[in-house]
Amino acid sequence: MDTKEFIFKGFKMNGFLMLFLHLIVFTAAIVGCFVLGGVPLYVAGGVLILVWLILCAGYMELEPNEARAMVFFGQYKGTFKETGFYWVNPFYDKKKLSLRARNLDVEPIKVNDKVGNPILIGLVLVWKLRDTYKAMFEIDAQTMASAAASTPGSKEATISVGNAVANRMTAFENFVKIQSDAALRQVAGQYAYDDNEGEAGELTLRSGGEEINEQLEQKLNERLLMAGLEVVEARINYLAYAPEIAAVMLRRQQASAIIGAREKIVEGAVSMVHMALDKLKKDNVVDLDEDKKAAMVSNLLVVLCADESAQPVLNAGTLNH
Repeated sequence: MDTKEFIFKGFKMNGFLMLFLHLIVFTAAIVGCFVLGGVPLYVAGGVLILVWLILCAGYMELEPNEARAMVFFGQYKGTFKETGFYWVNPFYDKKKLSLRARNLDVEPIKVNDKVGNPILIGLVLVWKLRDTYKAMFEIDAQTMASAAASTPGSKEATISVGNAVANRMTAFENFVKIQSDAALRQVAGQYAYDDNEGEAGELTLRSGGEEINEQLEQKLNERLLMAGLEVVEARINYLAYAPEIAAVMLRRQQASAIIGAREKIVEGAVSMVHMALDKLKKDNVVDLDEDKKAAMVSNLLVVLCADESAQPVLNAGTLNH
C-alpha cells in the first residue's frame, strides 16, 4: 500500500530523565529569584522560569497501539509509535491517534437489488487506522474534529488531549460510515435478493455468504485507502425486503415453495404409477387394456397427489379379459 507515513527520527529523551533536569531548572530559578537576590539574578531566574514553562510542553506518553503525528510549524516530521514516557522538542504539535480496532454497526439502509426490488440491508465492520499521514492530512478530519469540539454545550467542548483524540476518531468513524453506505449500495445493486429473482445458479445476496462479504470488504478498502483506514472484517448482518413489498414477496416465496413441493409430489406419483403397472404386468396379476390402464393411472394419481385422503369406492363388477 502506497504510504507517505514514516517513523519520527527527531531528538527524543526519556521522560523521567528530562523530568529530573526539569526539576533542577526549577530549583535554580527559585534560588535565583528568592534566595540570592539582585537584579541580574532576578532576570536570570525569570528567564529560567520561562524556559521551565516551555519545557513542560515537551512531555508525552504513548500506550500500546497509539501514535502521534509530529508536526513542526506545519511540516510533517514523522509518526511517533514508541510506547512509554518521552520528552521531545516542545514546539512540536503532537497529534495523538489511536491505532486500535474499532467496531461500526451500520444501520440498515434501503437499496435496490439487481432486479430493482427495494430491500433493507445493513452491515457490521471492524476497522482500524493504518496510515497516520493520510488519515491526518489527506482528508479533512481535523476540521470536522475541531467543529465537534467547539460546538457549544457539547461534551467535547472541554479542551484536552483525550477529547482531541476522541474527536478525531469520531471524524474518522463518520467518514467510514458514509463510505460504507456507498460500498453497500454498490455491492447490493450487483446481485438479486434470492434465487426467486435471479437466474438459476447465480450468486445472490441471501446465498452469497462469505463471497459477498469478501467483495464488500474489498470495495470498502478501495474507498478507504485514500484516508489511510483499513477494514479488517465486514459482513452483512441484516437483509430483508422493504416493508412496502415484504407481504407480496412473502406470498411469492410461499407460492414458489408450494410449486416446488407439487413438482416433487407429481414426480414421485408418476414413478409409483409406472412401477405399479410394470409390476402388475410382470407378475401376470391382471391384463389391462389401454382404457383400463388410463383409468387406473387417473385414480392412482388422484390418490397420490390429493391434499386430502381419498375415499375408497368398492367396485363389485368384473374385469373383462
